[in-house]
Amino acid sequence: METARSRRVEYSETTRRALVDSAVELFTEHGYAGTSLDEIARAARVTKGALYHHFGGKQALFEAAFEEVERRATERISSMIAGAGVPWERMLAGLNGFLEVCLEPSYQRIVVQQGPAVMGWECWREAEERSTYGMVRIVVGQLIEQGEIEPLPLEALTRVVYGAMSAGATTIAGSPEPKTTSQEVGRCMERVMEGLRTSGTAAAG
Repeated sequence: METARSRRVEYSETTRRALVDSAVELFTEHGYAGTSLDEIARAARVTKGALYHHFGGKQALFEAAFEEVERRATERISSMIAGAGVPWERMLAGLNGFLEVCLEPSYQRIVVQQGPAVMGWECWREAEERSTYGMVRIVVGQLIEQGEIEPLPLEALTRVVYGAMSAGATTIAGSPEPKTTSQEVGRCMERVMEGLRTSGTAAAG
C-alpha cells in the first residue's frame, strides 16, 4: 500500500517537474503570450488534464517557471559565494555570479522582461525578494560587520544595492550586446561598492 502511494507521489512529482521544465523552455523561446498550455503539455508528454491537476492555469504555470529559474539562479550564485574567501571576495564572487545569470536567456525573458507584466509588479517584487534579495542582505551585512564598508543602515543599504543590481539586469536583458553590457554593469557595480569601502580597507585593497 505504502509502495503504491510512494509511486503515485513520485509520478506526480515527475509530471510536475516535466511541466515546469517545458514551461521554462517554451516561455523563454516564445514568451508568455506566444505559448499555449497545449504546447506545454505536449512538450512535457502529459495530458492537459494532468497539467490542470497541478496548475490552475497559464499564469500559475508561469509563476512556477519563474520560481524555477530563480531557484537555479540562487543556487548558482550561492555556490560561487560559498567558494570565495573573505566577505569582500564573496561580494565580488556573488556579483560575478549574478552577471553570469543575467546572460541566461531564461532569466532575461522570464524573470526580468516578462515577470513584472505577467505576475504584476507587487507579486513580482515579492517573489524576487524571496530569492536573491536575501543573499544580497547577508553579504552586505557581512561587509558591514567586518568593517569592509561604512556602517550604514543595513536594510536601506541592501535595498539600494539590490535596486542597482535589478536595474543592471534590466539593462543587460534589453541590450543588443548583452555580454558587453554585462561587463559595463559589472565595472559600475564594483565602483559603487568600492565607494562604500572604509578608508582602511580601501587602502589595503
